[in-house]
Parts: sequence; structure tokens; C-alpha cells
Amino acid sequence: MADEAAPLRSDAERNRDRILAAARRRYATDGINVSMACLARDAGVGIATLFRRFPTRQDLVAAVFAETMDAYADATATALADPDPWHGFTGYLETVCAMQAADRGFAELLTMTFPTAKALEARRAEAYAGFTALIARAKAAGKLRPDFTPEDLGLLLMANAGVIAATRGAAPDAWRRLVGYMLQAFAVHDADALPPALDPTALFRAMVRLNRDARAGET
Repeated sequence: MADEAAPLRSDAERNRDRILAAARRRYATDGINVSMACLARDAGVGIATLFRRFPTRQDLVAAVFAETMDAYADATATALADPDPWHGFTGYLETVCAMQAADRGFAELLTMTFPTAKALEARRAEAYAGFTALIARAKAAGKLRPDFTPEDLGLLLMANAGVIAATRGAAPDAWRRLVGYMLQAFAVHDADALPPALDPTALFRAMVRLNRDARAGET
């Protein structure tokens, strides 16, 4: 029985690298719903070769975004190491929104789950845990409004995704203005209380619908 951990042959390794490079380019510009056939053409390999390397789309997505998801999770550790809780919190949000603006595929990944991609989902869970710690620190420092919840990050990401999509090409830095306004809104100040926080399940359903509607609009 062949050793599954054995290194790929040089030609197989080249094909894998070509597929990953093609997928990174396409996902960044067109999102992660690009067909596997299209990616095979971009990579200059047959569809059978692509499926030998990546049997499912989730396998390919997980491989393409492994390093990006690592950076996403590591950003919480960097923010938690900041001696200023508010600076760490706002710096994290700016970093995540910048990552979202730079890569359409990653923006979509943030609003989707991939149950079979265990490593990717583990890093997502790690990032979420880190973010809840950032929230607690900023609130304890008296800088973050007490009614802020982790689900508000989802609202910010959906709003930011809309601005990015609408201004891509014409005003690619417009998202920074939105994020600047939102960070001011998150800060403690004399303001009326917000409406009730979003239920996590309701937020997830909204994200799923947003991605489904976006895909329908492209067909």
C-alpha cells in the first residue's frame, strides 16, 4: 500500500502549484464560486487532474486560504498583545476589513462555513475566541460600548462587503470611510441605546442569503 504521506512526484507537485495559483487569482477577483472546470482551464490542467489533487471544492478552498486564515487568526493574537485594549480592538477590525477588501474570495469565506475543512474551521474558531477576548478587554477599559456583541462584527463585514462590491475599481478605498465611521459608533460616548443585538442564528442566515443572492445576480 502506497504511503499517503509520501511526497508528490515533481510533475504532480507542479500541477498542484499551478492549480493553487490559478484558484488564488480567480477567487481574489471573482469569488469562491468559480467552477472547478474554469479553474482547471486557468491552471492548464485537465479536470481529472484537478480532482485528483482536490476531490472537492472545499478541499481546494481550504488549501488556497490556509495561510490567509492563519493570518486572520494570528491577527487576534497580535491585537491581544497590544497594551492598549482599544487600539488593539480597532486595529484588529481595520486589519480584517483590509483583508476583506483585498480578496473577494476571502470576504466570502468569512461569511460561509466549510464543515469538512477541519483545520480551516479550527482557525476560524480560534479567531472568534480571540475576538471575544478583545471585546472583553475593550469593554473593561471603558472604551467599547457595553452593548457591542460579537455578532456586530458580522454586520460590519456584510456592510463592508457591500461597499467594496459597489466601489470596486471606481473608489477602492471607500471602505476605509465606512470602517472609520463604524469604529466611532462602537466607541463609548453619550448616545442612545442601540436596537437589540442580532441573534447569532439570524445573522448566519442573513450571511447565507447574502451570498446566495450575490451568486444569483452573477448568473
